[in-house]
Amino acid sequence: MLEHFPFYLTLIVAIVLLIMLANKIKVAYPVLLVLAGLTISFIPGIPTIHIDPELIFIIFLPPLLYEAAWTISWKELWRWRRIVSSFAFLVVFLTAMSVAFVANHFIPGFSLALGFLLGGIVSPPDAVSASAILKFVKVPKRMSSILEGESLLNDASSLIIFRFALIAVATGQFIWHEAALSFSWMLLGGVGIGLLVGWLFMKAHKYLPTDANMDIALSLVTPYMMYITAEEVHSSGVLAVVSGGLFLSNKRHLFLSSTSRLRGVNVWESLCFILNGLVFIIIGLDLPEITAGLEGVSISSAIDYGVLITLVLILGRLLSAYGAVIVTLIARYFITVADSRNPGYKVPFVLGWTGMRGVVSLAAALSIPVHLSDGSAFPQRNLILFITFIVILLTLLLQGLTLPYIIRKVNMPDLDPTLPEEEAYNLIRKQLAEHALQHLKTNYSEQLNNQPVLQQMARKWEDSSLSANYTDMVVECKTIYLDILNQQRQWLINKNKEEKTLDEDIIRKHFRYLDLEEEKLGFI
Repeated sequence: MLEHFPFYLTLIVAIVLLIMLANKIKVAYPVLLVLAGLTISFIPGIPTIHIDPELIFIIFLPPLLYEAAWTISWKELWRWRRIVSSFAFLVVFLTAMSVAFVANHFIPGFSLALGFLLGGIVSPPDAVSASAILKFVKVPKRMSSILEGESLLNDASSLIIFRFALIAVATGQFIWHEAALSFSWMLLGGVGIGLLVGWLFMKAHKYLPTDANMDIALSLVTPYMMYITAEEVHSSGVLAVVSGGLFLSNKRHLFLSSTSRLRGVNVWESLCFILNGLVFIIIGLDLPEITAGLEGVSISSAIDYGVLITLVLILGRLLSAYGAVIVTLIARYFITVADSRNPGYKVPFVLGWTGMRGVVSLAAALSIPVHLSDGSAFPQRNLILFITFIVILLTLLLQGLTLPYIIRKVNMPDLDPTLPEEEAYNLIRKQLAEHALQHLKTNYSEQLNNQPVLQQMARKWEDSSLSANYTDMVVECKTIYLDILNQQRQWLINKNKEEKTLDEDIIRKHFRYLDLEEEKLGFI
């Protein structure tokens, strides 16, 4: 391990340089990283990167899922809950089932259980790939929200299928009533444990004498504790991390200081940046080891199987996207839906084309044990790994490289007409200033008459500017200003709840600004 340490450092530098290149040429960085890893793997003398299959989930998934849960908008997730749930659960199951039957029929030696195992691995689209691509093109807010919500939940559903298929392959049997009970426990237990562990950590942050460094350390431990606790009692660790992350994300302003929030964002973004980069480059680096283990099947045949499964996935997602629209248009006559308008053929096509596979598929494939409990080799393990690699590579290249062009070409209509982001931001800024000024005049009228600093702040707010000159600010003024900042945060929370179509990212930008304002007080 230590003799390869310089190689790992070089790998991280290479990841940074490749992502810089990807941004320069406007290509999604997962595509370049996979190709670079594949190229590097053929260089003589390059160390073989091998990760213990039992640790792959624990190393990568908890922090990546936790960070995704913190950044997603709960309001948008709830608004599009029906289509998100259908893609995250129903579509994933149908996709896995389609892959299972196709693999069972066309791939020699593939039982139905192995087919479901492969289906569980390749069924969830990758959020990182989609996000990396969508940042180069403008898409309606609803589409990005649906993709983010789907990616957060489909990992859990696909890995549940994967786990049941793994048991079926290992034991050779599948008992439906036991599976139903186990499935219920995985769902309810995973969510419950995530919420419980999240609540305990929230109390620890709130009542223990922690500082920003301690808060960040605790936040790094939190997703691993959620995942490991849930897995120890045989429930879903993925659902535990997702539910606990969503819970803590919604409560972040109640138990974390402004310093902890600001520093924590930077730490988590850097950590996930490195983890995502490593996973995608490992995909390419692992190919020689995967191909070396293929037995009883030629490389050309294995590639054919990978192409076949990729076509099943692409076609299945496109049909599911149009099916979701049809179901929604029918359901609007019976239930209230988020939007009953017909989106046309463009929106579902683009949604269906965003099916790039990546991190979760690789992690699941690598976590397949090398041997069964009786010591015999796990059947078709390396072929499953190879097919997974082909699926990831083809979807990244075919869909990943063409998606920006397709989005520009179809010119999707924005069915949620809202103010431009800058205009919406400035409007909230003005309303926030008015609210702060009103609170100051109502609750601190006497101090306002006597304190020049407060008068200066009031004049600034009257000009709709939230900045102020803090020179010679006295302790009393600091206390008043902190109270006003807290009032502004509460106003933002209420504003976000009341206006269902308001982009929550704009609200979060204002939260970040208020945190920065509070941080300035520490330097006075």
